[in-house]
This record gives sequence, C-alpha cells and structure tokens, in this order.
Amino acid sequence: MNDFLTARASIEILKPIEEVFEAIIDPDKMSNYFIEKSSGRLEEGVTVEWKFPEFDDIFPVTGIDIRPYEYISFDWSGGAEGMKVEVFLEAYKEIFTVVRIKESFMPMNDEGIQQAIGQTEGWSNFLACLKASLEYGINLRKGAFDFMRPQN
Repeated sequence: MNDFLTARASIEILKPIEEVFEAIIDPDKMSNYFIEKSSGRLEEGVTVEWKFPEFDDIFPVTGIDIRPYEYISFDWSGGAEGMKVEVFLEAYKEIFTVVRIKESFMPMNDEGIQQAIGQTEGWSNFLACLKASLEYGINLRKGAFDFMRPQN
C-alpha cells in the first residue's frame, strides 16, 4: 500500500508541445498566467525563487529533471518534506498538447488528504490559466486570488 497521497490534474491545450513546454519553464511566459516573477528559468539542479502576486512570500523551486518537450519535474517544498511536482507533456495530433500534472508525497492522514485536495484544485487552476493564456492571451489569475491576501 502507498504511504503517500498524490494530487493530479490534466488538460488538452490547443498549442504545439514546444510552446507549452516553454510556457512552463520560462519565467517571462509564466508571469502571464501563474507567477508574478521568478529569479530565473526552471533548470535541472538549479533553485529559483517564485513570487506569486497574492503573497509576500518567496517560494524556492528546484528543478529536478527536465526533458525538453516531454517532462518537467521540480521540488517546491522549500527544504521541508519533499513535494515533487511532475509535468508530463504529450503531443496530440501534432498541433495539440496534453498536459498531465502529478504532485506527490502528501502524508496518508487527514492533513495530507486536505493538502492533496487543495493541490489538485491548485493544479487544475494552473492548467486552466495556462490554457487561457496560450490559446486566448487571457490572464485568468489576475485578481482571482486577491481574497487570499493577508488582511492588515
């Protein structure tokens, strides 16, 4: 029996796999739909810092394995128990891309269940925002999570 829970999400994006891959690892492209800014491009063995528009915190993200136009994995646990995210890219009918995301290693307990549910929601949102950005040039995230900002 598996001792950990996994969050999963997937979507088809009507863009070529090369464009989708770049939108996930290039911080300038990611800032159009997911993050506010990053200290650099996502690369194997390199830790970058992601800043989200809704939060003051900086999130360290370390590239684990990056295979162009096929697979991206990173750890964004910030030194805590490993939170590995895997992004699988699959060309579909040569001009579309199926994107599947899996985030692993949430504990098999009530807290882990809530975390897996939240991460599944988050990755589903990520994919919807990625699709809207690439296909229609729309930033769905802008203003969508202002309610999560700490209230002073």
